[in-house]
Amino acid sequence: MSQIYTRRFFLGAAVSAFAAVSAMAEPPTASLRPVGRDADLYKQAIPNVSEILADSGIKGHVAFAVVDVDSGIWLEAANANMGIPPASSAKAITALYALDVLGPNHVFETRLIATGDVVDGVVQGDLILAGGGDPTLDSDDLGVMAEKLKTAGITGVKGGFKVYEGDFPRTPAIDPEQPDQVGYNPGLSGIALNYNRVHFEWQRGSNGYDVTMEGRSARYQPAVRIATMEVVDRRGPVYTYEDKAGRDVWTVAKGALGKSGARWLPVRRPGPYAGDVFVTIAKSLDIDLPEAEMIDSLPGGKALIVHTSADLRSILKDMLKYSTNLTAEMVGMAASVARAGPLDSLRASAAEMNRWSVEKLGMENPQMVDHSGLSDDSKMTARDMAGALGRIHGTGLRPILKPVYLRDDRGRPERDNPIKIDAKTGTLNFVSALAGFVTTPEGRVLAFAVLSANPEERAKISREERERPPGARTWNGRAKRVQRGLLERWALLYNVTVVPEPAPVVAPEPETETTSDPASEAVADNAPAPDAELEPEL
Repeated sequence: MSQIYTRRFFLGAAVSAFAAVSAMAEPPTASLRPVGRDADLYKQAIPNVSEILADSGIKGHVAFAVVDVDSGIWLEAANANMGIPPASSAKAITALYALDVLGPNHVFETRLIATGDVVDGVVQGDLILAGGGDPTLDSDDLGVMAEKLKTAGITGVKGGFKVYEGDFPRTPAIDPEQPDQVGYNPGLSGIALNYNRVHFEWQRGSNGYDVTMEGRSARYQPAVRIATMEVVDRRGPVYTYEDKAGRDVWTVAKGALGKSGARWLPVRRPGPYAGDVFVTIAKSLDIDLPEAEMIDSLPGGKALIVHTSADLRSILKDMLKYSTNLTAEMVGMAASVARAGPLDSLRASAAEMNRWSVEKLGMENPQMVDHSGLSDDSKMTARDMAGALGRIHGTGLRPILKPVYLRDDRGRPERDNPIKIDAKTGTLNFVSALAGFVTTPEGRVLAFAVLSANPEERAKISREERERPPGARTWNGRAKRVQRGLLERWALLYNVTVVPEPAPVVAPEPETETTSDPASEAVADNAPAPDAELEPEL
């Protein structure tokens, strides 16, 4: 059957109310239905879960759970203990983790430190750029730091210019299984710049292509030396990457470029990238610095310039809005280091967050291997996700979740729909997730998680195909129809308190992963949002 969950249907059908009390200690293993009442014949028009799944045409696994946040009553669940990649919906848990461990007012500091006195404008020692875990640092911020250095009368250094990447584990990519060229999968350390992405732009001229590689921001757009690009006359692959002589060496197929375009490419060496950009900006201000050198420990010295980030709550709100993988990884690592001290890998940091999730959120079996959900090795159950959100309702998470809108019959977002949803989406190839809170028109708040995946189809994708795999967009659309149908069902069926009664299983698995695998990141993509996911509306 086709879905009829429009705003008009809701307003016409939801005049009836339910009044009763129920308590269940555990989520059910089957979907539940309310006991019949004289005034609830309209419920017959609400499709059950099997009808919603059939209408979507989805293939693979669908797991969900929904709980009343005030009473703790589990209302419906299916496959709720199945571990499924949560994709970027995991960022909601990462946000809770960072808020709890670091606090909403936490700020990150990036410092310029001198190891000697300043004599006649020259630092009598080394100048050190020290990262402090700020995921939002950009070239303009480094420009302001360099400008303040100039204002202080500093023109050079007697020693060297060093870069310290901080205490975070260093890794060349969040998920090594992603294609080389996707900008949402950069390297990580305790320093980041421009979300650890470099801006590649090309323009066809009479003698071939003119290309630039820049650390681009609003004011400063310095050319970089740490990443190079060569246009090669070949059919494919579109991009190649090589770690060569301390540089990110790229090539691109000439036939894929067209007349002109631009896109962000990931940076694998955050520290050298930040050092490279700072030296270029400093020289433009007549501050003479040698080429940057990396150091593994921070010597004593005096902080000459300190750049302070926005507060953590603001950073997390943007992270949840734009689904920025690098931000999730860096705030997650900051929280793990604060809890456990320096760690040797991203997986070790994620394991610390798993332990916290058990201790503080009551989760039973979180299996995250990162903080962004980019890797499909990360697993979570719908029960754990929905239960955690239900327990923390009333804390600082919900106000920073982005609104998610249902769509009308023409596909337009219904911003005035009486069903209100605050949630985190998640999208990988053949993986789709949505977790958060739905408020019914009569004000009942439900916490929910819907996790869908088709691991068989995902396993067929080669690494080179992961940017635009065949069939992934269609499958994702089907998964969103499931999410939409379930949310509309719950908002109608559980608009006010109901009396649930066990029923036969009605949500069997159908026959048979942007922080994300956004299919929209084409060769010419130059979107301002770092990892904005596809289709935030349902």
